[in-house]
Amino acid sequence: MYESFYGLDSKPFQLTPDPAFFFASKWHKRAMSYLQYGLSQAEGFIVITGDIGTGKTTIANSLLADIEDDIVAAQIVTPKLTPDELVKMVAAKFGISVAGSTKADILKDLESFLFDLSRQGQRALLLVDEAQNLPLETIEELRMLSNFQQSGKPLLQSFLLGQEELQPILRAPNMEQFRQRIVASCHLAPLMEDETRRYIEYRMEHAGWRGNALFSDEAFSRIHTFTRGVPRKINTLMDRILLFGFLEELEVLDEEAVTTVINEVKEEMFVPDQPTVENADVDEDESDMEADLSEVIAKIKQKGPHKKLITPNGKEVQDAEYYKGMLAELVDALDDAIAHKVKLTQYIDKMLKKKYQTYMRSKEE
Repeated sequence: MYESFYGLDSKPFQLTPDPAFFFASKWHKRAMSYLQYGLSQAEGFIVITGDIGTGKTTIANSLLADIEDDIVAAQIVTPKLTPDELVKMVAAKFGISVAGSTKADILKDLESFLFDLSRQGQRALLLVDEAQNLPLETIEELRMLSNFQQSGKPLLQSFLLGQEELQPILRAPNMEQFRQRIVASCHLAPLMEDETRRYIEYRMEHAGWRGNALFSDEAFSRIHTFTRGVPRKINTLMDRILLFGFLEELEVLDEEAVTTVINEVKEEMFVPDQPTVENADVDEDESDMEADLSEVIAKIKQKGPHKKLITPNGKEVQDAEYYKGMLAELVDALDDAIAHKVKLTQYIDKMLKKKYQTYMRSKEE
C-alpha cells in the first residue's frame, strides 16, 4: 500500500524471514562465520542461540541460500519430539519413506541414503530450528545420528538454532558427550542504536528507496528505545510507521510521527507504559536486588576446584560441602531479595494510599 508512495519496489519490513534482506550486525556476522566455519569442518555441532525475534531463522535461511552444491540440506522446526519422532522427521525431510517402517528400518534406510551421498561426493546437513523444544533424550538422539561415518568422516552434520533456554539444556551433566562435539557456539544479541539505524536504512535501500533521509535522528532513537533493537519488533513497528506516513502523506517521518504510531501499537498490544519518575525508587530497588543475586551467582561460578565423589556405578558427584556452601550463599541472597520485595510492597502501598487520598479530596471538592 505504501510502497508506491515512497517509491519502493517491495515491502522492506516483512515478518517472514527473507535471506535477501539479511543484515549482518556484529553478532549476526559472527554467527554466520561460525556456521560457515562449521560447514568447512564438515563435522560436529554448531549452536546458535538468541532471544525471540533476533534473527536466528533468517541466518539459517541465508546460509541455505548460499550453500554449496555438494551439500544436501534439510531444515526442521521442532516441537517436543521424542527420539523416535525425530528420527522419522529427519528421514522424511531427506525424502526417505517412513510409512509403516520401524525405527530400526528407518535408521537403516537413512544410513544407506547417507552412504549414497558420500559415494556421490556429497554430504548431508541438518538445521534444527527452535531446538530448545527438544527433550534431552532427543538431543542425545541427534548425537547418535552423527555417529554415521565413512572412513572416519561424519556423514551427517547438524546445526542447532534455539532460544536462550537451549543453553542450560546443553549444560546439563548428562550432556557432556554432546558438548564435546560442539565446535562453536554463539548467542545473538539485539541491535545497538547505531545498528538499528543501519538496519532500517539497509532494508529501505534494498527495497528501492532512493530519496533523501526519510527519518530524523530522534525518530531512529525512539524506534530503538521502543523495540530494544529486536529485529522482528523493528519490522513490525516500521511497517506501521510507513503505513502511517502514507496515510498522512508525510515526506519526513520525525519523532512526533513515530511516537504517534508507538502509542497506537501500545494500546493495541496492551504494552505497559515506561516507568515514571515517581517509580524510580522501585526500579532502583529492583536493580539492587538483581545486582545482589548476580554477585552471589558470580561468586559461586568463581569457586575453585572442589572434590568429587564416585558412586558405585562410576558417576562423579560433587562434594556435599560444595553444595552446602553454595546453598548458604543462595539463602543469604534470597533473604536479601525478600527484604527488597517487602520494601517495594511497603513503598507501593504508601503510594496507593497517597493517590487514594488525593482522589478523595478532588472528589469532595
